[in-house]
Amino acid sequence: MMFFNKLIAAVLPLMPQKIVWIFSRRYIAGQDLDDAIVAAKKLNREGNMVTIDLLGEFITHMSEAEENRDDYFEIIDRVEKSDIDGNYSLKPTMFGLLIDKDACYTIIRDIVKKAVEFDNFVRIDMEDSQCVDLEIEIFRKLKKEFPKNVGLVLQAYMRRTMQDINDMLDLSTPDNPVNYRLCKGIYVEPEKIAYKKYEEINANFLKDLEFMFQNGIYAAIATHDEKLVNGSYELIRKYNIPNDKFEFQMLYGVTPALRKSILDMGYRMRIYTPFGKKWFAYSTRRLKENPKMAQEIIKALFVRG
Repeated sequence: MMFFNKLIAAVLPLMPQKIVWIFSRRYIAGQDLDDAIVAAKKLNREGNMVTIDLLGEFITHMSEAEENRDDYFEIIDRVEKSDIDGNYSLKPTMFGLLIDKDACYTIIRDIVKKAVEFDNFVRIDMEDSQCVDLEIEIFRKLKKEFPKNVGLVLQAYMRRTMQDINDMLDLSTPDNPVNYRLCKGIYVEPEKIAYKKYEEINANFLKDLEFMFQNGIYAAIATHDEKLVNGSYELIRKYNIPNDKFEFQMLYGVTPALRKSILDMGYRMRIYTPFGKKWFAYSTRRLKENPKMAQEIIKALFVRG
């Protein structure tokens, strides 16, 4: 079955986008902002917070960065007027990180400043290893200027992550702790810099999370792995972490039963809610990360379709 799943994951990106969308629509809030707002409101009614993300990354021209900035301005205006319980996530390569890092910083700062007008929050997503130092640099600058309104993503499979957390402790205070989304990590990296084995990644995730709790860091625990959810429960109880000092996070459309079980425990949940016309690259990348999703594609094509 695993071989079959991997085969489907390899073939799907070559198929017509209309076919791929049958699968993708379960994991993407829609192709335009109206769709995302409808999805976000539904998630709110079910008890979830959201983080809105416009799909796109690794642009090739800075004119695209300016267009993406303007799109985020519209997103923030519309979401705030819609009274949605949510914040915003963005990828720096969508704003030219690897083309002009200074221009990228200026554009992201403009977006954070826009969110600050509504006392809201922007999460800087972490990308592949070539981006890590640059994205930490941007986060450092923004955290100092907007201490309550910006956070970062850290990836537990990276061997450097514990050191990165330790190195950024100077940014954290009791009144304004640093705020990290901790996830396993999704990019293909060499073993020299990233853990590869499931058990190693999980162990490192919980070590990182424990260190965060020990140092008063706000943790957004981003996982669909039931073992990590249970391990997180144990650490929350061990350190008696108040409910407003952490949250769980999951991807839109993934493991809804586990998501509900966390809500039923009385913990807060935030759903990463991606949308946009650049959904195809996101969908195929997610499939490569988790070939088991191929089973859902077959159901979508031949059962639901």
